[in-house]
Amino acid sequence: MDKERKLRLASLVVAILVVAMPASAQAPELAMLDRLTPGNWDLRLRGDGGAMSICVRTGRELIQLRHSQPGCSRYVVQDEADEVTVQYTCRGNGYGRTTIRREGNGLVQIRSQGIHDGKPFSLEGEARRTGGC
Repeated sequence: MDKERKLRLASLVVAILVVAMPASAQAPELAMLDRLTPGNWDLRLRGDGGAMSICVRTGRELIQLRHSQPGCSRYVVQDEADEVTVQYTCRGNGYGRTTIRREGNGLVQIRSQGIHDGKPFSLEGEARRTGGC
């Protein structure tokens, strides 16, 4: 087999493999969060009635609500079109697991639980975009 024919055959095999890959393997990780509209978001917590305001730039700010420090390791548990679940660990400060369900580009439901400063936490609420940061 000559070099040109081998090169064409190799190119064909690569093209078939790329087309055969599942769409989820080709999509960027946590793409659902990228579709959220940047700006100021108000999170209203259920139960205790607490609220907080968050400046959202990438959507990833919603993952670590109780652990705002950088450098935490993350593991993506679920990465669907309208729902993501991320487990994270912040060395020396605890860990958490957050599920974010998108209802629209300006409205999400959030559930998060874990350990912060040696104490358990659990929160559930709704975050809604309210304007610019």
